[in-house]
Amino acid sequence: MELLLWRHADALSGASDIARELSPLGQIQAQEVASWLETHAPADLRLVVSPAVRTRQTVSCFCGDETRLQFCAPLFDGATPEAILEIIAWPDAPMPVLIVGHQPLLGAIAAHLLGNAPFPPSFRKGALWWLRGEPGQNAAQLVHVVEAQTHQGR
Repeated sequence: MELLLWRHADALSGASDIARELSPLGQIQAQEVASWLETHAPADLRLVVSPAVRTRQTVSCFCGDETRLQFCAPLFDGATPEAILEIIAWPDAPMPVLIVGHQPLLGAIAAHLLGNAPFPPSFRKGALWWLRGEPGQNAAQLVHVVEAQTHQGR
């Protein structure tokens, strides 16, 4: 199974957490990674997205058709990595999955699948990690990491 984890791009502060929008820098970051996805993403991606405005804006650079998005409140509400993996039917899902979400949850999912590192990896804003797993096995291997060339901190 192919699993792509994409952290939302840089966002503005000041609004309620769920309503925060992408900053001008974040819009550039999201477009950079979306351009890479347009060339490299597996066909028939299932798009599982946090309901936060900044995640919706991030994924809209890749897929502007919101009817293709599956909004997943647990991605915003602090679910465990195991709960998210169950939602997407890891590792036996019939199609590849792109999750657009938040740190530290994405790092915790990656750590869980890559061998429970003592410190979960930290995804830069706008970064995408591509993992691959075999049916029936709970482990994964890291296939590719894509980071926007324009970034500012973590």
